[in-house]
Amino acid sequence: MANPELPIGGLYRLLTWLSPAFPIGAFSYSHGLEAVVAAGAVNDAATLQAWIGTTIRHGGGRIDADLLRDAHRAALSEDAAALDRANRRGIAFRPTAELRLETAAQGAAFLATVLAAWREPFLAAWAEEVRPEQTPSRCPLPIKGGEEITAAGDGGRPNPVCHAVVFGAAAARAGVPLAAALLGYLQAFAGSLVSAGLRLGLIGQTDGQRILAALENVVAGAATQAMERDPEMFGAANFAADIASMAHETQYTRLFRS
Repeated sequence: MANPELPIGGLYRLLTWLSPAFPIGAFSYSHGLEAVVAAGAVNDAATLQAWIGTTIRHGGGRIDADLLRDAHRAALSEDAAALDRANRRGIAFRPTAELRLETAAQGAAFLATVLAAWREPFLAAWAEEVRPEQTPSRCPLPIKGGEEITAAGDGGRPNPVCHAVVFGAAAARAGVPLAAALLGYLQAFAGSLVSAGLRLGLIGQTDGQRILAALENVVAGAATQAMERDPEMFGAANFAADIASMAHETQYTRLFRS
């Protein structure tokens, strides 16, 4: 996987944006994992590792990797229309309401925080045009002159933003090479699911790190494949995760929002 030099500033932002401390609420989503744990289909470290690996290779991880790639390329060339297309696709390709919420809520939080702390002209202009949908717990998105986004689009409705898309665009504008952005994003996604498994009582801390170590080649391979894949091959095939997410919407006792 070709990896152009990563500037210090870009590395700093990449580490910051992918940190569990970055305020996007990633800790509150399990991507359907909670439902399969409740059903007993995922019940130990081995089944958790298999579930996460499949999700990265064939499910939400593959979708997000392709979206991140397309958004990164669009932002590098300052093609706002291409970035908008990637974002619309990123929202449309969510099979359940909870998975849509997972990407849209984190996307809105990520974009608002990045523009508040690392304002970048192209991304700010795109956000002003798109007028992102806000989550109730978030502060209004800053625009130029201290104005706030309150309405948008046809009929004044705000538009959802996909987390992988706004992350890819922000990474590109920060000088983060695509390879590093993909690898970092997918590793953080895997780490978030491991954390969910830990909180669901499946594994301990050391087993969590063993799973991440075992998934190193899976994550790296998924990043490489996304860089090499024809954009026309967009899509995923992980029906078990989709069904789990549907079941989670009506699960009686829940720790997570997805």
